[in-house]
Amino acid sequence: MAKTVYLGMIGDIMHPGYINIINKASEYGDVMVGLFTDKAIASHRRLPYLTWAQRKVVVESISKVAKVVPQDEWSYVPNLLKYKPDYIIHGDDWQEGPNRALRAEVYKAMEGIGGEVIEIPYTKDVTASGIREEIDALGVTPAMRLSSLRRLIAAKPIVRILESHNGLTGLIVEHTKITEGEAERAFDGMWASSLTDSTSKGKPDIEAVDLTTRLHDLNDTLEVTTKPVIFDGDTGGKTEHFAFTVRTLERLGISAVIIEDKVGLKQNSLFGTDAVQVQDTIENFCAKIQAGKEAQITSDFMIISRCESLIAGKPVDDALDRCLAYAAAGADGIMIHSKEKSGADIKEFSLRFREKNSYTPIVAVPTTYNQFTEEELASWGINVVIYANHMLRAAYPAMEKCAESILAHHRSLEASDEYCMPIKQILNLIPGTKKN
Repeated sequence: MAKTVYLGMIGDIMHPGYINIINKASEYGDVMVGLFTDKAIASHRRLPYLTWAQRKVVVESISKVAKVVPQDEWSYVPNLLKYKPDYIIHGDDWQEGPNRALRAEVYKAMEGIGGEVIEIPYTKDVTASGIREEIDALGVTPAMRLSSLRRLIAAKPIVRILESHNGLTGLIVEHTKITEGEAERAFDGMWASSLTDSTSKGKPDIEAVDLTTRLHDLNDTLEVTTKPVIFDGDTGGKTEHFAFTVRTLERLGISAVIIEDKVGLKQNSLFGTDAVQVQDTIENFCAKIQAGKEAQITSDFMIISRCESLIAGKPVDDALDRCLAYAAAGADGIMIHSKEKSGADIKEFSLRFREKNSYTPIVAVPTTYNQFTEEELASWGINVVIYANHMLRAAYPAMEKCAESILAHHRSLEASDEYCMPIKQILNLIPGTKKN
């Protein structure tokens, strides 16, 4: 009876390194590929371009692969204990760096089941991450960008979205990341906020900037990024017009639009009851949701309903009644908004909503109740967190201090040293900038 060799693989971009290790593994027995699922990958790095099912078709077609099984955890141990292979094979690159702990637990698990670890020299000068960077530099198709938000929501405990209002802030969302242990921590996508779009133009947040202008500016971001975009659609306009908005956003590759259940001249929600907040009727707003769903072409585009009951000073019961009705009308997600700093109303709503609806994604914007971590929000049943205006809010005080410093010192030396990043550093943010 042939022995089994286990090989963990993401399998998104096939390259000579993968073929080399598959060929080597086949010398020891039948090759079983543990193909990482989106869930396993999402906690440590960006999602692959292809879905698990698509990657499985590719890997199964390789002649020396005997079997493909899902690996649902970043750790190999659950599958090693389940399948008890005679060998596991891995490149020797995990001897150093963040994967050393992963290597140690694999050795312990294989010792426990009487198996052996095979390490082979890592294939030099070719990596999936390097190839991915080259592909990302070329851009992404609208269809690939559009579908990525649903995959992220399905794969991650909570999806992290940061506001972007121009191409430069989009690049920051695209590339900013930190390393925590074995995992990379980054933003999953961008929020195209009507507040920051209008504020960056010096105009009030009352839908004064029309859709065409906003989309023209958003195109600057789409050209230099690949991550999903959630569009702030304000009220969505008239029901008859909303269908055209959906078609336009979908065609551009926007993943989702969020519309709020208010009518009349827009007043920013963070004014709360200090400004008149008039909600639409449940029936009318459900009709708008249904009109948008009927207009969309793909099943990937998401229409998310934003409930303003708590902003308008109404009880949680009112928000629940509305949001359950919106979900029943076809909304792909619910955004619950509040300006209360305690966050107690958001927690109560989320927990009670989950008792009646376990599947519709909940979106939160913790601008005022920002003391809660993403992990805490996820424990309430929240799926998406949007940091809705922080890039613009951070930029303005820095620019103001820079301007004041130039006025105070009659020169730019002090401002350059204290408030400005070096010219070379900012140029390096821009892909394609020629280096001398």
